[in-house]
Amino acid sequence: MSGWRLSQAYDFHGRAVRYEVRGRGPDVVVAHGTPWSSFNLRHLIEALASDYTVYYFDLLGYGQSDQSAGDVSLGIQNRVLDHLLDHWQLHRPSVIGHDFGGATVLRNHLLDRREFEKIVLIDPVALSPWGSPFFKHVRQHEAAFAGVPDYIHEAVIRAYVATAAYEPIEPAVMDAIIAPWTGAAGKAAFYRQIAQADSKYTDEVQIHYANVRAPVLILWGEKDTWIPMERARELHQLIPGSRLRTIADAGHLVIEERPLELLHEIRQFLGTKA
Repeated sequence: MSGWRLSQAYDFHGRAVRYEVRGRGPDVVVAHGTPWSSFNLRHLIEALASDYTVYYFDLLGYGQSDQSAGDVSLGIQNRVLDHLLDHWQLHRPSVIGHDFGGATVLRNHLLDRREFEKIVLIDPVALSPWGSPFFKHVRQHEAAFAGVPDYIHEAVIRAYVATAAYEPIEPAVMDAIIAPWTGAAGKAAFYRQIAQADSKYTDEVQIHYANVRAPVLILWGEKDTWIPMERARELHQLIPGSRLRTIADAGHLVIEERPLELLHEIRQFLGTKA
């Protein structure tokens, strides 16, 4: 699992955003969420690369991208995506976003007015209020959490990540998820991104969901305890013409648990005209 590498970098105001491009065909951009990285979307990326040109990256402050102190909130991630799309010279790609990646895609589309051919949202952070009690506690005590011993820090992440899945996460996958958040820089980055998580970034965009200008597919793990199914139905109602498909026996980490089911729905959606 340690072989996942992003070989290219984009300089975003002096901070490196790592990315990769694979495949050949119509353009598809993939954006991950928190506390994940592009690694967690590898099943979708590898499969879609047989028919599409897939662009993927690690959000600023995540995975292999720059983890130094600074803004890593949702308020900056849509700007990062906007810069990357210009860098890649993409016009109306399709886009897939999971969790924070979904929020990033929606903010880029509605606030930056970036046009997409089609939008796929997988268990997105899209409706306020959101944020677990753990998030709220870290926001109040970021420095204290960043200073805990490494073994306690790792145990906290493992316990936290485990709650995102309906079924147990394979040990090798768990290790790969944890890896970017270890060491001094990774530990600080982990608590920094949680401390900067704020519902105001979805508040300012969700009032515009009726103005989405691209076909939308919403995919949701039926056993998601991080963002329950009620939010899926609410988002479906707020985005006119959107399609909602649910995935059985999967939690918030449906991208790891049921990638084949996701791919079936995504391929059908991307392969049809609006």
